[in-house]
Amino acid sequence: MLRRTDRGTTAPFRQFVLKLHSRCNLACTYCYLYTGPDRSWQSRPLTVRPDTVRQTAHRIAEHVSAHHLPDIRIDLHGGEPLLTGPGPLLEQAQAIRAAVPAYCAVSFGVQTNGTLLTAAGLNTLADAGFLVGLSLDGGTAGLNHRRVDHAGRPSWPAAARAARLLAARPDAFAGILCTVDPATDPGQVHRSLCALSPPMLDYLLPHANWSSPPALPARPAGPTPYGDWLCAVFDLWWDGPAPGPRIRLFTEIIGLLLGRPSSTEAVGLSPVVALVVDTDGAIEQVDSLKSAYDGAAATGLDVFRHSFDQALAHPGLAARQQGLAGLGEQCRACPLVMVCGGGNYAHRYRDAGSGFRNPSVYCADLERLIRHVASRVNAALTPNWRRADMT
Repeated sequence: MLRRTDRGTTAPFRQFVLKLHSRCNLACTYCYLYTGPDRSWQSRPLTVRPDTVRQTAHRIAEHVSAHHLPDIRIDLHGGEPLLTGPGPLLEQAQAIRAAVPAYCAVSFGVQTNGTLLTAAGLNTLADAGFLVGLSLDGGTAGLNHRRVDHAGRPSWPAAARAARLLAARPDAFAGILCTVDPATDPGQVHRSLCALSPPMLDYLLPHANWSSPPALPARPAGPTPYGDWLCAVFDLWWDGPAPGPRIRLFTEIIGLLLGRPSSTEAVGLSPVVALVVDTDGAIEQVDSLKSAYDGAAATGLDVFRHSFDQALAHPGLAARQQGLAGLGEQCRACPLVMVCGGGNYAHRYRDAGSGFRNPSVYCADLERLIRHVASRVNAALTPNWRRADMT
């Protein structure tokens, strides 16, 4: 449901990312959260307090009631949310379920690096209705060489165990998130991840921007290494055996090409309806903004003093709901804008005065991918149109 404010029409929040732990047991070499410009994590409480849990649940219920929301999504994150075991996750879920009106369906998910997931813990979460997502760089030890702990030890043995546990509980397996590394072989990465039997794969562009450009392979083959990598994976997926895992980026682009709205901030112009509550109760914008500059995700609001409706009016959050009007001139004039949507908001940042009103730093890569997907989809659909015209 949309509502009018002094800043125009806004959409209520439907996704709440709640931080349970502000630290991580891994020290991935490319992590934007702990090695990037934003250092706010250093001053956060290690874990969320019970009073913050209760107040967050109250604010969520307040927002649901104010907008008569039929369903919401709760994602429990960190850091690594399993650092304190499944108990705090269950307590947060119980508090929210008790506070939210009965007419609102609440889905719960947790995103983990998998190293602390046990069979007992997974069964406990699954029985409580949680979906568990796994973060990996691929399905082999070699592909995950950058995912190490603070002593430099590989995380793969424990993560591989988690993948096996999740494959045995498909009812609780949300899927795998994988950050694209154009230096890797796309076929090897994709096939190795599919071998882990995820229901969904999400290939993510690394968080970078015009002031901190993305890394390039040692010998890039062309001007669009990330787009080329994703096109190779798309062809493997499109031409591969069915059923395969859903790949969110690809299905989102196909849906947008066919006129459907987007449901992810990576592409499309749908309003962003997610916010973050950190371990101290601070209300923040999505974590990806922390890759831009120190304080980029901050709002100055918290669940003890402010409602989520007040957060809707924050300039940073409001800017994410403006659609086409929120883009710079170059993006608005682009023929692909309804599909690309300017790309991920964090990837548009430039510190030379223009802020986020720029194309994505991955603009050329996104154009390469979108045009490739459009060509493959068009080729698949055109024969059907021709047959229909002849009948």
